[in-house]
Formats: sequence, structure tokens, C-alpha cells
Amino acid sequence: MNELVGISGFAVYVPPYRVDLESWCRWTASEWDKTRAVVGRSFRMRGPEQSIYTMAATAVMRLMERYDVDPSRVGFLGLGTESSTDNSAGAVIVKGMLDEGLKDKGLAPLSRHCEVPEVKHACLGGVYALKHALRYLALERDDRCAIVVSADIAEYARGSSGEPTQGAGAVAMLLERKPRMLAVELENIGSASAYRAVDFRKPVLRNIIRGKLNCHFQDLPVFNGKYSTTCYIDETLHALNDMTRRMGREPAEYYRELAAVFMHRPYHRMPETSFAMSYLFGLAGDGAGGHAELARYCERAGMDVAAVLDEMKSQPDILEFVKRGDIEADAYPLAIRLSKEFRGSAEFSALVSSKMSLGSEVMKEIGNVYCAALPAWIAAGMEDAYMRGLDLAGGKVLAVGYGSGDAAEAMPMTVMDDWMQAASKIGFEAALEPYQNLTRVQYESLHDTGDAPDLKAPDEGFVISSVGSSANARFSDEGIEYYRFVR
Repeated sequence: MNELVGISGFAVYVPPYRVDLESWCRWTASEWDKTRAVVGRSFRMRGPEQSIYTMAATAVMRLMERYDVDPSRVGFLGLGTESSTDNSAGAVIVKGMLDEGLKDKGLAPLSRHCEVPEVKHACLGGVYALKHALRYLALERDDRCAIVVSADIAEYARGSSGEPTQGAGAVAMLLERKPRMLAVELENIGSASAYRAVDFRKPVLRNIIRGKLNCHFQDLPVFNGKYSTTCYIDETLHALNDMTRRMGREPAEYYRELAAVFMHRPYHRMPETSFAMSYLFGLAGDGAGGHAELARYCERAGMDVAAVLDEMKSQPDILEFVKRGDIEADAYPLAIRLSKEFRGSAEFSALVSSKMSLGSEVMKEIGNVYCAALPAWIAAGMEDAYMRGLDLAGGKVLAVGYGSGDAAEAMPMTVMDDWMQAASKIGFEAALEPYQNLTRVQYESLHDTGDAPDLKAPDEGFVISSVGSSANARFSDEGIEYYRFVR
């Protein structure tokens, strides 16, 4: 495939309701130093007038304004989310809001010939939507662009291990032929998928609906933390293997060339752990040179390199852990032990953590945003590079998406020569302002009921104005949201 396609712009929206994790640690008697190091500094919560659809539409409107997108050129508007509250319509809801908002601004609506798919697969839905949009552009003959928006609400029960990893927000991406920021090697994207049962699920039977403005659709997941980490590492390894096979590259050699790496981040520490494992597994596939480097790390850790190599070549059945009732088992115990030793080395800092530094600090402010987590980090990273004045033109970038259940996508990309102009318009840090730090009472009320006292209403974007309640033979709109545009 010779058509050059990729990303020309990003725009971000996070709700203004912020939970400071240091304060949360005081409320819950949790360890702040550990929470700060592993998770981050804060997370956002959606307000009573908000849903994934309003956040998505607000992010897309920002994108269109900042990048001067002609509405008539938009031939694809994709929504990636695992927080849908309508099991029929999806991205067309976002399109409807945008059409009304554009009309309010005196502009033409989006093209009537615009595709409007919604894509769902846990946290990978946004990346799958991105891949679909890139394929659309590669095959489309008319002068069109595509927009993909990833929007999600991560909610966990109070008192659960997932509570500090909550979040809410949306990231919109402008996709074009001859992209202005990042070209995606569409033909070299690596894929992997495997069913994992109890990794992370949202059975409908767990849905809780309460009679609030937005029905407070609180979609609390079923999850098993240790098992989920095992699944994440295993699936990303398989996707990266597929990518490097398609590229015809030695894995670790390719990793060393990278200017930046972005991976799905349910919390701050997880992507570094996963990429450290990926690099070590890459050495196992790099022939004599890679084996020699791996042997040095094994010797330093007092481990047998032959045993480590045998384990790395194995194909453990992760689902079998569930069947035999042992979800706490490690799929790669030797590699995990070696990875822990490797993380403390100078090589780790040079080969892994340095490649994952762009945008990582600001990402500690927004929490887990599921489908939007990877796009948000790429946006934050490109803005960070622009603000630092880094020379990334022509540099190689790797983005790895993951969705529990399980599936992963590994996307190789190249930074375009004129990327800085496009990156200057992202506005990631500006999207974090203004905000309202919630009190304990406000946090607990907003979490449990969908509302809280003394909340400041959003001052821009789309909000829910009402929810239909009619259910009769003449007219029915029960449960359907109506929206308004705030300027």
C-alpha cells in the first residue's frame, strides 16, 4: 500500500471536576508516595450534565476549530469507546451535536455522506477506529479527511484497588492523506487477540441505572488486577512480534532506533513495565548479538540465560490459568524477575524510560481514560516535544494499543518534517484548565449518585439539557438525551 496516511492533529477535552490523589490518599488512608509513583497525581470525573457523547463532541469541535477543518471534507467520523449508553446509535449522536454546534457558529454541517461507526473493544476501541479510518483514507478517491474521537469514563467501586485509576475525557484526531504530524505504516501494523474470560469485563447485569439527569449509568467493571497485568504483557508481546515480522526487522534493533514510545497506560507505571519486557523479549529474537546482550543482563541478575530463552520461546495458555483456578500465576516468571532487575539499570534508563518520557508527566494529571489513554499520551508527547524544541523530524515512533479481553495493536509511525506547526495547535496542557478540585463530600456524592453540591457547570462545549421520559403510542423518547451547545 503506497498511500501515505496518518495523523495531522489532536484536540483534548477533560471535564473540569478534578480529584487530587494526595487528598484522596488522606480520605482513604492510602499511601501517597506509592500512589504518586505508580498511578499519578489526579484524575477527572464527568459531571451530571455530561456523557461520553458530550465529551466526544466537545473534543471534535475543538479539533475542527484549531485545525480549520472544512466540515464538507469529513467523510469518516469514528467513535471509540467502552462507555456507550446507547446500544443502537453511536458516533451519529456526536455528529448530530456537531451539526447543531456548527450551525450555531454560522458554519455548514458535516458532510451528509460521512460514515459514523462506533467501535468497541475495551481500551482498544479508539485504536481500532483509528485503523479503520486510515484504511478508509487509503482507499477513498475523493478529497476527504477523517476524524476519530476516543472518549471514555473509567469508574471503579470506592474501596476497590482500581479506585485511584479512575478518569474521564476525550481525544479527537484529524487523519489525512499526506499527514502533517505522524505518518502511520498501515501495512506494518501488528495485531494480536485472544479470549481471556475474567481479565476485565462489563457484563450488562452489573449496570446500575439511577434516575438522575444522565441516568448515572455507572458501568463498574469486573476485573482481576494481577491477571489483567499478565494479559496486558502477553498480548502486547504478540502484537509487537507481528509488527516486527511484517517490517522484516530484528525487534530490539528496531526498539533502539525509536525516538519515542507510547503505550496504553491504565496507570503511570504499567507501560514502562510492558516495554521493558518487550525489549528483553526482543533481544531473544535478535540472534547472536541480542542473545549476548540478554546474557549480560541475566549474569548481572544471577540467572541462567538458557532457561530465560526457553521461557521466552514458550507459548503459555493464559486462559488456562482461569480454568485451573490460578489467575495469580505468572506467564513468564523468569522474564518478570529479569525485568525487575533490568528496570534498575542504566541501560533501562537509556533504552526504555528515556523513550517514554515525552508527555509522561502531564499524563499523571488525567487518570485512566480507557480508549482515550493512548491517543492522549501521543498528543501530550507531541506537544511536549514541540515545547522543548526537539528535532523529531524523520524520527520513528511506536504506539501500542491494548484492550482487555484481549487484543493489541502495534503501530509504527514516522514524524513528518513539518510536524511542529501541527503540534503547536494541540493545546493539551491548556485543556487541563480551568478545573475544580473536589472535596471529599463532592467526590463521594458525584461518584455514588452522579451529582454533587456546588459544582461549577462547564462553560464551553456540549452538555445534556434534558432526558426524554415519554413512553406512549403517540410519542416515545424515554431515556434519550437532548443536548445544547455552550459557548
